[in-house]
Amino acid sequence: MSSLRTGPILQRLFSTFPEGWPGAGLAFLRAVAAIAAVQHGITGLSPSSLTLVSLQLMAAGAAALLLAGLWTPVAGGLMAVAELCFGWSHPADPWMHFMVGAMGVALAMLGPGAWSVDARLFGRKRIQIPQR
Repeated sequence: MSSLRTGPILQRLFSTFPEGWPGAGLAFLRAVAAIAAVQHGITGLSPSSLTLVSLQLMAAGAAALLLAGLWTPVAGGLMAVAELCFGWSHPADPWMHFMVGAMGVALAMLGPGAWSVDARLFGRKRIQIPQR
């Protein structure tokens, strides 16, 4: 049971780093969520409220992290919080924000996939032991 307590903390946040079609699907989902969050941030950028501008900057920063696949659980959670706040503050069209927030939650739970910075930094390593 002592092996459960060893290893980097961030690596334990991910169950796997899938390759192949599942990894490509996660990379595609990360890209779609990031592009949608940046597009909403650019079109809705207005200096009317300091709170909304800070939320838009937080969503844009989380989108950049998601696009690279860096700190995916943290970035997905931040993006979900920002998009849910946008959904409640924009009564005209809240469903697009709720959908992007749901993608952020899904990415936070699923992990980044094999094609990400997280997989390179915190992924499982194969150790080759040479023959004597």
